[in-house]
Amino acid sequence: MTDTLTIGKLALLVGGGPAPGINGVISSVTIEAINHGIEVIGLRDGFKWLAQGDSNHLVPLTIDGVTGIHLRGGSILGTSRANPTKSPEEMAHVLEVLRRLGVGALVSIGGDDTAYSASQVYLRGGGTIRVAHVPKTIDNDLPLPGSTPTFGFETARHVGVHIVRNLAEDARTTSRWYIIISMGRAAGHLALGIGKAAAATLTIIPEEFRGRPLALSELCDTILGAIVKRKSQDSHYGVVVLAEGLIESIGEKGLIAAMGDGRLDRYGKVVRDPHGHLRLGEIEFGRMMNDFLSEQLNAIGLKTTLIDKDLGYELRCADPIPFDAEYVRDLGYGAVKFLRSAAAASFGAIISFVGGRMVPLPFDQMINPNTGRMLPRKVDVDGEAYECSRRYMIRLERRDFEDPKKLGRLAEAAAMDPEKFRKRFGYLVGLS
Repeated sequence: MTDTLTIGKLALLVGGGPAPGINGVISSVTIEAINHGIEVIGLRDGFKWLAQGDSNHLVPLTIDGVTGIHLRGGSILGTSRANPTKSPEEMAHVLEVLRRLGVGALVSIGGDDTAYSASQVYLRGGGTIRVAHVPKTIDNDLPLPGSTPTFGFETARHVGVHIVRNLAEDARTTSRWYIIISMGRAAGHLALGIGKAAAATLTIIPEEFRGRPLALSELCDTILGAIVKRKSQDSHYGVVVLAEGLIESIGEKGLIAAMGDGRLDRYGKVVRDPHGHLRLGEIEFGRMMNDFLSEQLNAIGLKTTLIDKDLGYELRCADPIPFDAEYVRDLGYGAVKFLRSAAAASFGAIISFVGGRMVPLPFDQMINPNTGRMLPRKVDVDGEAYECSRRYMIRLERRDFEDPKKLGRLAEAAAMDPEKFRKRFGYLVGLS
């Protein structure tokens, strides 16, 4: 059963960072809504202008205007990380502008921060504005049912793999090591997906440390162990992929403990965004790792060229691959179908698809009201998919220390005697 009369006008906005497929959602929502007699307007720059009470930054959306944009990266409506929930006054501005515009339904496109802001539009509006949120992030860390990905992830991984394969060939040709930092704040899906598909030498994600504190020295030793192991096999090149969320695993205190306040300032400032997240992009994690690793290599007399490369911004506005181009059409269509249903009068929802069927996930079941966030979907490091990825990595393993011949070759490559090598690196595999 549908109810279009109470909608009248539908508004669209995009929050958070870009992801391949945004324009496809905008196109799908616009076409489906107009075909049901609903006027559609785009709100520029997420909640930014709404929170200021500004109703002038609008884009009337038409079928002709959105035809063909579904294969383009970026967002024709822009985006922002503005958080209206931090201020009752700003939230009141959002609701007042939407009512002034005659908006009866809102489709938000974004991650969990945007989802929370959208849920508050529904809640504080008393249900007078129907709300559907389309989940988006290249990090793939939102808790959608089963293995359903967030849109943009597959495209980001696809583009990232091509870049990493090119760097791997450069590493082989020039006998050097690349340290690649992949986006992924709360989970290592993107880093692992790229590293595994591209056959990177080593991929390190936060989940493998199971929530325990991570020291910068341990992270460096893990990489150093891979370099030594490759050298013991007469290979002098490689590619390491690190999830940027490792910064948060180390933490601000851990970074300062490793290098001190003054030295940390050389790599950027530790600042937070309007939602309270560390702005990881403000810290030059790759350069930090390059410098720290170089010191450790020099300390044991290994001469290796390291090149650091941040990988992320190149992926966010890529043209979507067919998987995402198709997927976002489903999501946009599903959002409008939900908004036209009787259920939308009872709850706001995050739109998901399971087995080809649209499943609206109520905000109050998905978002923690205390944190304003969804529980992140982590990489299952106990599953066979992760187990497989580990088997194809080059890193120190317990059996390397238990086999005297292997231990001897590793120690020789590091210019150490076996006992010294065991004392230096054994803790990485659980040896005291």
